[in-house]
Amino acid sequence: MSGLRLEDARSIAYSDLPGWPGVGVAGHAGELVRGSLAGVPLLALRGRAHMYEGHRPADVVLPVRVLSEVGVRSVVLTNAAGSLDPRLPPGRLMLIADHINHMARSPLAGPVIGSESRWPDLKDCYDPGFRTILREAALEEGIPLPEGVYAGVLGPSYETPAEVRMLRRLGAQAVGMSTVPEAITARALGMRVAGISCITNLASGVGVGPLAHSEVIEASGELTPTLVRLLRRALPRM
Repeated sequence: MSGLRLEDARSIAYSDLPGWPGVGVAGHAGELVRGSLAGVPLLALRGRAHMYEGHRPADVVLPVRVLSEVGVRSVVLTNAAGSLDPRLPPGRLMLIADHINHMARSPLAGPVIGSESRWPDLKDCYDPGFRTILREAALEEGIPLPEGVYAGVLGPSYETPAEVRMLRRLGAQAVGMSTVPEAITARALGMRVAGISCITNLASGVGVGPLAHSEVIEASGELTPTLVRLLRRALPRM
């Protein structure tokens, strides 16, 4: 969550953390920050590694495993996503109700690590209680917060119009290149998960004109104050 500013914040660069995956994507600061928001103590990850950068799934989810080891039991995952539905325009937040793993790989493949479940139940991957709190907080703040299904794809190319039509028929409302591995791993560790997408663009074939990463970064920055306002209201109840 690169645009989040915490009170009493102290940060450390990912590059100073042994074994921590580096980030090479513009808009990802690459810092672990300790602080608080609305009186709630937090560890915030400012940026993430992606599999399309060449990282292994285990590298991508290492931060989630570390957070679990230091006692974190709840995570709020955020991302920038493209809208598959013209009724979900850029500039909105979407509460993730469920996801589709279209990355063709799982972070849990291989030996079981620590206390992780071999076969985690993902029926309520995105905690129903957290979703209720976030919906109520959004209503109180006057923030539109539709719920939808997030499709995680490998990337790094944007989707073709045919792929967008396929994902819509599968039931997804937004698409991105992250979040799903972290959510799966968090649930395997028994952590409670909430997910929020910042809708930055209309996907290929839904909108007109070419897509550019610079526009995604700009739109994410514009949505950050709204996201922070929502979290300030919701976090003390989560």
